[in-house]
Amino acid sequence: MCDGVIYAASWLLNPDAPPVSGGALLVRDGSIAAVGPLAALRRDYAAPVLDFTGCALLPGFVNAHTHLELTHFPSWRLRSAVDYNPRRFTDWIIQLIKIARGLTAEDYPPSVREGVRMCLESGTTAIGEIVTNPALAALYHGSPLAGRTYFELLGQDAGYFSGRLAAATAAALTADTGAMLCGLSPHSPYTIGQDRLAAVRDAAAAHSLPLSIHLSESRAEADFIFDGSGDLSSSFYPFVGWERFLGHQARCSSTELLDRHGLLTPNTLAVHCVHVSSADAGIIKARGTHIALCPRSNELLDVGRAPVHLFKKTGIPMSLGTDSLASNNSLSLWDELRFALEIFSDDLSESDVFRMVTTGGAAALGLSAACGSLEAGRRADFQIVGNCSGGDERILERVMREGVLQEVYVGGECYAGTPPD
Repeated sequence: MCDGVIYAASWLLNPDAPPVSGGALLVRDGSIAAVGPLAALRRDYAAPVLDFTGCALLPGFVNAHTHLELTHFPSWRLRSAVDYNPRRFTDWIIQLIKIARGLTAEDYPPSVREGVRMCLESGTTAIGEIVTNPALAALYHGSPLAGRTYFELLGQDAGYFSGRLAAATAAALTADTGAMLCGLSPHSPYTIGQDRLAAVRDAAAAHSLPLSIHLSESRAEADFIFDGSGDLSSSFYPFVGWERFLGHQARCSSTELLDRHGLLTPNTLAVHCVHVSSADAGIIKARGTHIALCPRSNELLDVGRAPVHLFKKTGIPMSLGTDSLASNNSLSLWDELRFALEIFSDDLSESDVFRMVTTGGAAALGLSAACGSLEAGRRADFQIVGNCSGGDERILERVMREGVLQEVYVGGECYAGTPPD
């Protein structure tokens, strides 16, 4: 009787573990049944072997922050009549909204499907996706991806926000989960009225729903939350018709504001965190909140760079996300981690970024038991990465910086690439 299939390579790499030379894993019924040296698995299991000589076996990557609905944004921008030339973060938001207003419901499903494909073909097998329209949820939950869909919340008016919160909560509780779980995404402190934050906290707590929140992405947000000044007040709020909601200065940071309302918990993922202070970092650490960094998006939008040295010093768990193609050039975490290694060369090592796109991302999404590492019991999501010949010296560094993705397996099935004979 066949025990499954053994996948072997010259190296098996897991985060926070020594490289295994001649490592292999046994896949059975879509899950990893055993991991170890190929010789041991051959001895213990009657299973055929697929051997990827000169390659490394890695876990599928976990993209902690995505907006796959916006995958077709570059083509939408080109076909629109909007003069797309943002000079400030606030300009970018306004012009994005203008372009979105020219779309129809039929524009989004192909964009989502393309985003799913791009993720999988670049080695990402789990995502933390922000979903603006609950009607699109089935596209994610019916895809090969694992992860978590966070249903977005925004608004200032009490009646409108109440309806949106009810719809998002209902969607999160009724979605066909499978490998894709659910949560809520209160968009940001500047797009949700301060009086609405407690309702989000209560809904999340009542239904055990994790949160994903854009936090301190720009200086414009920091200024607006503190004293109501800046471009968000003078440009964005009038553009969306929210002038009557101005005048409620928090006189604190975005982090402090969310903490006052109980929104920073171990089940919260704070995204971006570019403009946070040492005091903010202390709060985030004390609450057990995770952070998702999106360095290429921050660079493209010219909002600054996250204080990664502060997060490391404070001991805040970090992950990586690509954000969307409205503010990035690809959905590849390989591109993201290599960019992070370049711009945070004094703060992040190859082992740091490997952890961030595997176990760090899984922990941020509350999925540690299902993905992020090559261990027995996890879903059989893994990558075959070439250009890995040579000795064991600095194998992880070589893979992170120079490895070439060759195959992607999702639930034990080859999604991209061609398995060996």
